[in-house]
Amino acid sequence: MLKAAKVATLFLVIATLLSLAFQVVVIPTPSMEGAVLVGDHLLIDRFAYGPEIPWTHLRLPRLKRPERGDVVSFHPPGHNDDVYLKRVIAIGGDHVEWREGLVFVNGQRRVDLCERSTSQDQQDIEVPIGQIYLLGDNRNHSEDSRSWGTVPETNVVGEPVMVLWSIASPTRRWLTSQSSVYLDHPIAHLRWQRLFQRIQ
Repeated sequence: MLKAAKVATLFLVIATLLSLAFQVVVIPTPSMEGAVLVGDHLLIDRFAYGPEIPWTHLRLPRLKRPERGDVVSFHPPGHNDDVYLKRVIAIGGDHVEWREGLVFVNGQRRVDLCERSTSQDQQDIEVPIGQIYLLGDNRNHSEDSRSWGTVPETNVVGEPVMVLWSIASPTRRWLTSQSSVYLDHPIAHLRWQRLFQRIQ
């Protein structure tokens, strides 16, 4: 009986550590198409960004800071219960300027973001130290720093590691329920080529 209790305790400790370090999320919108697709289930590494300890407001130490080009999950300003996925375009001290739908950082065009925005973006800002400027890869279908400005680095909660699995044409119920993934779709809807694909 004592041995069983020790095994149960060990299992609980391991499960808690894994829940701190990793999270599985589903992509519900096309704002990051190019890197991820609607219906992708991503494994998010939260450990490097200091995850919050359950039932407390304490966080583990941050081991990493976001860098230009990183894809990160974060809480957008004013929406602390929501988690978005976007790409870091600029970090604290950088100058961001929009010219005719194209984005320039420190005077250099971001060539990895070749899509021209059709909206009339007229921003010209200096990113404050400790903040980041984020954009969706699919810029014409993304709510990002053009809408709510820069984001504190402390709002970053993790970064996607890989696509665990992906479902084509997911239902609305599937996108909003963690359990529906096991009920709503036959194997035929699985995007086999995306399984375990790393996020660039």
